[in-house]
Amino acid sequence: MPHFHIDYSANLEQVVDMGALCEVIRSAAAEIETFPTPGIRVRATRVDHVAMADGDPKHGFIDLSIRLRAGRSDDVKKDAVTRIFATLKEFVAPAMRTHSIALSAEIRDIDADLSPKFGNVRDHLENTA
Repeated sequence: MPHFHIDYSANLEQVVDMGALCEVIRSAAAEIETFPTPGIRVRATRVDHVAMADGDPKHGFIDLSIRLRAGRSDDVKKDAVTRIFATLKEFVAPAMRTHSIALSAEIRDIDADLSPKFGNVRDHLENTA
């Protein structure tokens, strides 16, 4: 049940295609065994009110939060977040050549006992992984 949540500063909206970034993250995650494809969810939320560094409004950020059900080893999680972060960095690299952007990512466990889930996405996939 991997959830990928991207928070980004509003000043990046004209610089980075956030819809395309969501798809790139989804595609990269689907290639990583740690992230079962039927459970992948990627969303991006624009943050309108931001204060960074020296206060200059030119600075922007993209923060990627990854949540997944507990049970993977730290090595597996480190590999997964490293690979997804590399995808993020590669996608944003052209914008970073001309804009001040801070990137960050974090992966953390979801406690299955405290996080009920229900859905029928698997029923609607042609090839359930």
